[in-house]
Amino acid sequence: MTDTYFGNRTRVTEFILIGFLNPFEVQVTLFMLFFIVFLVTMVGNSVIIVLTCSDYRLQSPMYFFLCNLSIIEILITVTMVPKMMENFLSERKTISFYGCLAQSYFFFLLGTTEYVLLAAMSYDRYVAICSPLHYSNTMRKKVCMWLVVASWLCGFFSILVPTVMKLQLPFCGPNTINHFFCDSAPLLHLACANIRLLEFIDFIISLPILLGSLLLTAFSYFYIICAVIRTPSVAGKQKAFSTCASHFTVLTISYGTSVFIYVRPSQTNSMNLNKVASLLTIAFTPMPNPFIFSLRNQKVKEALTDLVSKCVGAHGLGLNSRRV
Repeated sequence: MTDTYFGNRTRVTEFILIGFLNPFEVQVTLFMLFFIVFLVTMVGNSVIIVLTCSDYRLQSPMYFFLCNLSIIEILITVTMVPKMMENFLSERKTISFYGCLAQSYFFFLLGTTEYVLLAAMSYDRYVAICSPLHYSNTMRKKVCMWLVVASWLCGFFSILVPTVMKLQLPFCGPNTINHFFCDSAPLLHLACANIRLLEFIDFIISLPILLGSLLLTAFSYFYIICAVIRTPSVAGKQKAFSTCASHFTVLTISYGTSVFIYVRPSQTNSMNLNKVASLLTIAFTPMPNPFIFSLRNQKVKEALTDLVSKCVGAHGLGLNSRRV
């Protein structure tokens, strides 16, 4: 669909998302799969937020960061997955022009914020394990608040300039995006203008954010592992390595897929591979995060058990009062 644009040229008012080309039966199966993923992600991350805000045992910097990570995971899931599920069952897989730009903006805003927050979380673990005597003074509440605020500001300002530039681009057709969401590369290549400068800006912005946060995370965990190796307790080593292995699994998927997709000067090739990699980042990475980062933790398990006991007890009291 197009409107009049600068005389003889026309402006695109909506885009068609190709997504994954499968028979309708497969699309229905995918819809059910992603519906389950959506529910598990929302419930798991919501539980972490409720526990962190309500239980006194989880009032520490680590759980404060985990709570903010869960908020970001919920926002990413809400931004991306419902539209993808809708398109699985729709004949016309369309999204409006401004809806497309908004989806792209929030995806990169939240993604950038998440990577900076993951780096802050790794630094928190580094201080806790390598400098435990200075932990309470280094990771004060005010410092933690500023680290979270800095994560959001980094996400906001890093994506602001490319988004403003995209708004100025003429999109005069075609309007078919070879992706299941409004990713930057396939969207840019629909513009009726030279996009090399904007591609270069995207690359320059992606490089320090992704690789910078990745290096900080890698160095933090390197020193953590070195400290754990020097620990005399075998049980302590096993627990620490188990936690590090779980964290590395999530970090490898998150950073690996994003570096593969975005830290390249040109992203026109291997679009199908990009779609699969994006699917891992958008749909499947937020789902196990609550279980990997939090629900395997003993304090979180105790807080969850107490919360369930309170809810069951309150429900039982309510039933007894009704009977009386």
